Amino acid sequence: MEDYPEAIRRHRIVISDDPTNALAHYHLGFAYGVVGQHRQELAEYQKAIGLGLDDWQLFLNLGLLYLENGQTRDATQVLRLAALLGPERPETHFNLALAYERRGALAQAEQEALLSLRIDPSQPDARNTLAAIYAEEGNYVRASQEWNELVGEIPDYAPARTNLAILQHVKSSGSKGAPESSGFIRIP
Repeated sequence: MEDYPEAIRRHRIVISDDPTNALAHYHLGFAYGVVGQHRQELAEYQKAIGLGLDDWQLFLNLGLLYLENGQTRDATQVLRLAALLGPERPETHFNLALAYERRGALAQAEQEALLSLRIDPSQPDARNTLAAIYAEEGNYVRASQEWNELVGEIPDYAPARTNLAILQHVKSSGSKGAPESSGFIRIP
């Protein structure tokens, strides 16, 4: 029903009756995250993990929280676990690619983005990020090719159009080396 304040209230009741309910702690953490209470979100995720919950979605959401807070080392660690627990889930590999990319581990980022796309090739955000990784590696031809294909298939996908313009500017200005990673748009 997406009434998160009510979900928080009800999960608190469940936890007061059974403080060892790991799933209730995870769900309470998720609800806290949706309403922007990230300290409480983190605390509940940690309680769920401490109680033995090993669900890929828990580690994915914890990794996203760490990414949002700029904690890329922690994000990478828990997103690796999410990918191990949910290897068939493209979102685990995509978000692990983002964590690697933010840490400058471009080879690992490329590998995870490709794996995510192998599982589900219909992800424009993953394709866009892969092209950004190519550009950061200095492989402008592959980046341009990926973005052009993406724009051809989804003409109104603005990040690819913007990234093509940034790449064109970089190439025409004669800059040496890869452009700054922060210049490319990853996710709309």
